[in-house]
Parts: sequence; structure tokens; C-alpha cells
Amino acid sequence: MNNYSIEAVNLSKNYGAFSALSNINLKIGGSKCVGFLGPNGAGKTTTLKIFTDMIKPSSGHAFINGVDVNHEKKRALQSVGALIETPEIYPSLTEREALSMIGQIKGIPKENLNESIKRVVEKVKMSEWLDKKVGKMSKGMKQRIDMAAALLGDPDIILLDEPTSGLDPRGMSEVRDIIKELKKENHLIFMSSHLLSEVSEICDEVAMINHGKLLVYGRISDVVSKFYGKKDNIVEISFLSPLSKSSVNKIKMINGVKKIESIDGLRFTILVEGDQKKQAQVLSSLVKLKLGLTGFKSSSGLEEAYLSVFKEVA
Repeated sequence: MNNYSIEAVNLSKNYGAFSALSNINLKIGGSKCVGFLGPNGAGKTTTLKIFTDMIKPSSGHAFINGVDVNHEKKRALQSVGALIETPEIYPSLTEREALSMIGQIKGIPKENLNESIKRVVEKVKMSEWLDKKVGKMSKGMKQRIDMAAALLGDPDIILLDEPTSGLDPRGMSEVRDIIKELKKENHLIFMSSHLLSEVSEICDEVAMINHGKLLVYGRISDVVSKFYGKKDNIVEISFLSPLSKSSVNKIKMINGVKKIESIDGLRFTILVEGDQKKQAQVLSSLVKLKLGLTGFKSSSGLEEAYLSVFKEVA
């Protein structure tokens, strides 16, 4: 395992009387993808901005590979690629021109720049657009160029701030595929998101934050087990219309159903006792109830764990 690391030590950020971050202590190391979860305003972007020295902490320290970002910015960030609050690219520039400018700012030697640009645009599948003006591109394409800019210089550590935010389903899928490919190349990826399904699909570990305080950090399976139960037994079910209390009670009475919780009235999670054979028996029993069942699928349990975590701090 590679020894890449990012670490927050007693990290705080205050804006007058408002505390955006409060004494955060978090250390992440190795080659992996870690999801950074929390509601809007929880402190995710503030944390990432401190790690990239875009803002200064009120107290505490942010370290990258053991180097204090605030004291030795250039050395700390030399192995980092970041995409924070999607920047706008000059619409009159071509993709090549935009990436060349960013590469020069990063200090990539001129003789290596063209090869570096070629490599990153291949990763984000934007090679055929190199000499097209950015202003004529879709938002998803611009986001892929921003990802390419973050990858210039072959960084070991990649910091991403809600990389799929504002994209249509196709754009979201394209960016997720890029991150999945980056995982195979032994990077340390730390990405904020408010999409639990996205984090479940991409990430190995998760850190949850709210009101500037770190609530939990660990492997997704461990977090789910701690706050909800064994992930292999969690099933998400969905219905055509909201269920009545009596209908929910009927589901509770099905043999093998240990627990049922509502997600949004139309979707529920059930904790099923036993293996896939038992799940099949539960599905058969649900169909017989004729409640308008539309979906039955295994769940990572992250959404349920997330709701449990934030229910405890509400």
C-alpha cells in the first residue's frame, strides 16, 4: 500500500461567531477512495479548501503526506490534484489552450506538457475535442476538462468537491466512470458528495460531518454494521403509493423480516434474517400481500446508516 496521506489535526475555521469547522481530527492514508458526506453547509467544502490552502484555518493544521499545507504550501501540494467548486473555463479557449495554461501554472516543464495533456484527456475521454472551443461544450464535457486539469502532473492525491453536482444523468455517469478508473491507478481520492448512491458505488470508506464536526469515519461496511446492521441482509423495497400503518405491520409479520424502516413513504428498508433463499421467500410473501410492490433490491445500507447517524445528532 502506498503511503499517501491527508490529515486534519484539531482543524477549526470560524467566521466571526459562526463555526464552519470545529476541532476536526481525521487521518486518511493509502490508496483508496473516501467519500465525505454531510448536508449542505456541513463543512465539506471548507475542509477541502483548507487542504488546498484556498482558505486558512482559524486553528489547527492540515497535513498532506506529513507536510503542513499552511506552512509549506508548494511542497505539500506538489502531489495533489484538486477540483473545488467547479471553476469556469474561458469559453474562447480551446481545451488544449485551457489545459496548457493550467499546466504552465502548475509548473509542468514545457517539453513534458503536450504529453501530459495527451495523457489526461485520454483518461477523461476528451481527446477528439482538444482543439474545440470550451464555450461550445456541454456542462458534462466542461466538468471532464476540469477533471483533466486536476490530473495534470500525475498527482498521487486527488481532492474532489461534489464532482457530479449539477450534471445530467449521462454526465454524472461519465464522471463516476473516470473516478472508478482512477481508483485502479492507486491514488488516494477524497471526494465530497451529497449523493449516497454515488458514494456507495465508488468509495471504500466514508467520513460524515455535520455543523463542522466529524461524526464518523470508517469502512462503509463497518459504518453500516455499527448504525444499522449487517449490510448483506438489508433490502430496499418500493411501492406505487405510500403504505398505511396496517400495511407496514403486515410486512413486519412476514417470516424472516426482522425490521422495517421508511425512507420516504414510498421506499422502505427491511432487515431480512438469513441468506438469499430467505430473501426470495420474503419477496414471494410481499407479492402475495398485493400492496403495489414495484422494487426489491439489496442495499449497501449506507443510506440507512446515514439517516441513523444524523437522527442521533438532530
